[in-house]
Amino acid sequence: MKIRKLLALAAAATMALSCTAVSVNAEESAGVAVEDLKVGVIYIGDENEGYTAAHMEGIDAMMEALGVDESQVIEKTLIGEDETCADAAFDLADQGCQIIFATSFGHESYLMEAAAEYPDIEFCHATGYQAASSGLSNMHNYFDSIYEARYVSGVVAGMKLNEMIADGTISSDAVKIGYVGAYPYAEVISGFTSFYLGVTSVCPEATMEVKYTNSWASFDLEKECAEALIADGCVLISQHADTTGAPTACEAAGVPCVGYNVSMIETAPTTALVSASNNWGIYYTYAVQCVLDGEDIDVDWCQGYSEGAVCITDLNEDVVAEGTAEAVEEVIASISDGSLHVFDTSTWTVDGETLDTYEVNGIEYISDGYFHESEYGSAPAFDIIIDGITSVVE
Repeated sequence: MKIRKLLALAAAATMALSCTAVSVNAEESAGVAVEDLKVGVIYIGDENEGYTAAHMEGIDAMMEALGVDESQVIEKTLIGEDETCADAAFDLADQGCQIIFATSFGHESYLMEAAAEYPDIEFCHATGYQAASSGLSNMHNYFDSIYEARYVSGVVAGMKLNEMIADGTISSDAVKIGYVGAYPYAEVISGFTSFYLGVTSVCPEATMEVKYTNSWASFDLEKECAEALIADGCVLISQHADTTGAPTACEAAGVPCVGYNVSMIETAPTTALVSASNNWGIYYTYAVQCVLDGEDIDVDWCQGYSEGAVCITDLNEDVVAEGTAEAVEEVIASISDGSLHVFDTSTWTVDGETLDTYEVNGIEYISDGYFHESEYGSAPAFDIIIDGITSVVE
């Protein structure tokens, strides 16, 4: 296995602290001896695509934190959201994996099929929502509060917009930003809304246009989408899409951009500001530790800044506005201590009205003045198009 180092060292350091109280002791555990462990991972992409690369970094961090050897992890890359996922899951089970992860939304039903067939193996699925209702005790969903990191990256973008207004690059009455979305799912809507709220927290004049590629990862579609947004007057671009397509278009056009998963500075050295990112090593270490210790894995797991599960990449100091680092530090601290809620209902409206109630699958998500994203299930539930955002599904 190729060792990916982009996030591994940071995640391993974090987990080293949290694991000191839960050390691996195979002789005393009712679980699995670390030397007997086998882990299977199903990726929708490979190391050349940011979302998968971030998950790979998380697996590496787990290995480093728990002392798992490369030979004990079986990775399957470029597995589509189709029957090939079921085939991959069955193969990993047949190879003796005690825990199997799958990383893309469309993998879920196929992983559940394997979980039903292999009740003694733990199956964990990222971004899904069906584990709790599946009736399968060995089926689990996990995600992280990436919306928190998107909000912070929005603050970075908003400060850049203010700088552009101040120096005359753009007019205060023409602050339209663009967003390259993958699919019109709650996960993406939650992401672009949290980014927008971060922007408007410091640059309230901003509006946002969203275009969808209907693909998780397509360099060409993402590049074309960003180009269309720029042509439509967007002065800054962000993304919930997994390649460098959008930053490539922004660099060519000289338009600031905010990326996802990995730093885009190498791709867009004069325009990339920052990227919102995930520290998947927190979850992978937790879940594998549970298997080693013979403990139950949460049916729905979701953590954020306060647990180190989300982050932003290094700021591009040559491009971000003055004072950005200090502002970011303050916002992260406020999110971490619970004094700032990303979806505070006082900061957004729908058709000019403030919402005080919103049910998703019979669950009331708005209380205490904010939308409780990912608190009743790990998967994002915020699917509201708020004022200031134009989102057209084609």
